[in-house]
Amino acid sequence: MKLLKTILDTPLNTKGLCALSINHSNSYLAYPGSTTVGEIALYDGNNLKDVCLIPAHDGPLAALAFNSTGSKLASASEKGTVIRVFSIPEGEKLYEFRRGMKRYVNISSLVFSMDSQFLCASSNTETVHIFKLEHLTDSRPEEPPSWSGYMGKMFMAATNYLPSQVSGMMSQDRAFATVRLNFSGQRNICVLSTIQKLPRLLVTTSDGHLYLYNLDPQDGGECVLIKTHRLLGLGKTEENKENDLQLPVPQTYAATVARQSSVPSSMMPGYSEDGGALRGEIIPEHEFATGPVCLDDENEFPPINLCRGSQTSKGKRS
Repeated sequence: MKLLKTILDTPLNTKGLCALSINHSNSYLAYPGSTTVGEIALYDGNNLKDVCLIPAHDGPLAALAFNSTGSKLASASEKGTVIRVFSIPEGEKLYEFRRGMKRYVNISSLVFSMDSQFLCASSNTETVHIFKLEHLTDSRPEEPPSWSGYMGKMFMAATNYLPSQVSGMMSQDRAFATVRLNFSGQRNICVLSTIQKLPRLLVTTSDGHLYLYNLDPQDGGECVLIKTHRLLGLGKTEENKENDLQLPVPQTYAATVARQSSVPSSMMPGYSEDGGALRGEIIPEHEFATGPVCLDDENEFPPINLCRGSQTSKGKRS
C-alpha cells in the first residue's frame, strides 16, 4: 500500500462525506468543496489530479453517490428537498428531482440501480423516493390540437417569464415510485437490486430490520412489501416469528402489476386467459418468479466461502 498522493487543504468534513466510483476505468473521488455551499470537488484517482468543482446546491452537501460506471454523480443538500444528477467528468447537470417542499429532511441514503435507470433516496421520514432517469424526447408524433394541449403549451411558455426559482421548481421531476415505511426518524440504507430477474428495493434500518419491496419498472407508483427479515438476534423469539411475513405474497410480478379482471375463479386474479399479464408482456412469462422470494435459497444466492489460513469454512454467509 504505497502512498501515491495526499489531497491537502480540504474543507472541514465532520460527517466524512465522500463518494468513490467503483469502475476501474472511471475512478473518481467526490467530496465537499466548501462548508457553506454545496460545491462538489471531483478528483481523478487514476491520474491523481483535480478535475473540477461542481456548483450543485446552495446549501452544504448531505449525500453523494456515483452510478456503477462512474459516469453520473447524484447529490443532495442538507435541506433534502432537491436531488440533482451530474455527468462525470464534465459536471453538467442532467436531472433535477424534487423530493418534497413542505419540510427539510436528512438524506440518509442515495443510490443508483446497477443499470443507472433509477435513483433511490431515503431520509429520516417515512417515505422512500425512487426517481426514473429518463428524458422525454421531441421525436414523439405531433398530438392533435386540443384545449388541454394548447393550455399546456401556454403554461410552458409562461415559465420563461417567471423568476428562475419558480420556473425551476416547475420543471423538476417528481418521484416515479415511493415506499411508505411504517416508521420514521430512523436511519436507513436502501439498495436497488435485481432478485430472481425482477427489480426489488431493499431497505435496512438501524434497528436491525430488512424490508424487501417490489418495484414496477413500467408504471412505478406505490411499491409492494414482499418480505421482512430480522437481522439481529438468532433465536426464534416472538418478534422474529411476527417478522416472518404473514402478508399474502404475490406468486409473480405480473400478479402485482396487472389490473383486476373478470376471469374465472379457478384462475389467478390479474391474469388473462392465456396466462399473460393484462398490461402486456413486461418480462417473458417463463422468467417470472414461481413463488415468494427466498433470500436463503442457495440456488439463487450460493453460500460464501470464508478462508482463514489454509482452512476453508463452507456454508457460511456474511
